Amino acid sequence: MAATEKDPVAIEAAKKLANVPWCDHYERMISGVLYDCLTPELVQGRFRARRFMHKYNSWFPDDATPESLEKGRFEMLKGVFGGVGADTYIEPPISIDYGCNIVVGDKFYSNFNLVILDCGLVTIGDRVLFGPFVSIFSATHETEVQSRRDGIEYARPVTIGDDCWIGGNVTIMPGVTIGKGCTVGAGSVVTKDIPDFSVAIGSPARVVKKVTPVPDIPKTDA
Repeated sequence: MAATEKDPVAIEAAKKLANVPWCDHYERMISGVLYDCLTPELVQGRFRARRFMHKYNSWFPDDATPESLEKGRFEMLKGVFGGVGADTYIEPPISIDYGCNIVVGDKFYSNFNLVILDCGLVTIGDRVLFGPFVSIFSATHETEVQSRRDGIEYARPVTIGDDCWIGGNVTIMPGVTIGKGCTVGAGSVVTKDIPDFSVAIGSPARVVKKVTPVPDIPKTDA
């Protein structure tokens, strides 16, 4: 169910992001309130994301080296994501809605065909690994028909903690939080929160075992 009021915490968090198409309906969107996706600022934000996708997914200069390719892709991600940690690498192709609502931590790696519908805020921690064909859906719709006819939708945030491994073909649904140190088995559909240091599999994903907790690694200044 959509929220009825803007979320001041989400709006404050968005002020720290880069590349944001600020407008009233952007604030509604990240707050989980019903919003109009055809608002000009949001249309332009998605257009910018598609320009990025076209370039990122096809960019491979003839004189590229492994090092230059990694550096170039990293700079492109910084130009569209809300925040990108050090040593981030995403294999193309990638598909996003806006990009600005995505924050990834240090040492994030995603294999091929990542999809993130980032109408809500999507936060991914440090040292997270994605298999191929991972999909994160923060966007959703009401089940009542009229709002869909009217082009009205809403979103809910997705959070993935540090040190997670998300297997291939996993789908993560709106509003889900996956705790730190989790593994999600290939082909799973995550519809509910997963607690820290858990292994979850299935559709819907269910916790099948716990793993040994490890201490947090303190952040260091770059």
